[in-house]
Amino acid sequence: MFRKTIYLTLLLALFLTGCGPARSATPTSVPAPVATTLPATDAVVAAPTASAEIKLTDGLGRTVVLKGAAQRIISLAPSNTEILFAIGAGKQVIGRDDYSDYPEEAKKVASIGSAFDKLNTELIVSMKPDLVFVADINKPEQVKTLEDLGLTVFYLKNPTTLEGMYANLEIAAQLTGRESETAKLIDSLKVRVAAVDEKLLPISSRFSVFYEIDGTDPAKPFTAGKGTFINLLIERAGGINIAADIDGYPQLSLEQVVAKDPAFIILGDAKFGTTPESISQRPGWVNLSAVKNRQVFPINDDWISRPSPRLVDGLEALAKLLRPELFK
Repeated sequence: MFRKTIYLTLLLALFLTGCGPARSATPTSVPAPVATTLPATDAVVAAPTASAEIKLTDGLGRTVVLKGAAQRIISLAPSNTEILFAIGAGKQVIGRDDYSDYPEEAKKVASIGSAFDKLNTELIVSMKPDLVFVADINKPEQVKTLEDLGLTVFYLKNPTTLEGMYANLEIAAQLTGRESETAKLIDSLKVRVAAVDEKLLPISSRFSVFYEIDGTDPAKPFTAGKGTFINLLIERAGGINIAADIDGYPQLSLEQVVAKDPAFIILGDAKFGTTPESISQRPGWVNLSAVKNRQVFPINDDWISRPSPRLVDGLEALAKLLRPELFK
């Protein structure tokens, strides 16, 4: 089954739990980050923008009202935590879930435990947040539980496009009074995306790609299909996802992958020990084009599965893997 630590920002985590034996997180070589990391809170010196009452509709269609920019935020999703630190609101974060591990400064914030299990509501209430920031990985029932305790909760729905990710940044900016910093961040992200688009513009053909997100059962590895961040980024990076005609996060049999014969295999589960060598040992896979041509690559799955500004890191990394000659 799925390892919850990989899919923290995927909607699939709401109904697939990690009930199988978890692998030890054995580090393997993955490409280094291709761009500068998100701004560290130490570099943020400006105070939040002063604001009057804030009224926004969240991803559950609820009207959420704040008296002003939130100053004491608990984030219950890694993607939301990354967003808050990226827009310069890191020092306004007083609590986080266990899996919010980026940037490094986030690890210094007090943890309230896992957001997958029963929430430690007593601890959350004791921290006196003026906003609890949740996402698609958090169940609507959790939102109701927190609301029933008198807490203000905002549900940030996962985007389906990069433009949707920019919109989520703007929402977070309004909630935290960080509009100015966020506008600059969005502009810089758009410049980077445009640079990738420009380099890929001349290509007339696309390579087929199999993206593995969980090979715990090597006979039926999980991949990403239509409607996912991974599919979006593969296509934007100039590839063709072999699972693009299937919704969500399907399992493909070894035979299905062999029949598709991908030109590239990208290992989103590399940090859990999956390697190009182990891939080649699967029945029939030694003859795959990707294996024969040594086009099997590990990647940092967090760049691609977390709907934060690091989606742009993921786009750049995928484009460089698929078309290295264009990025020399």
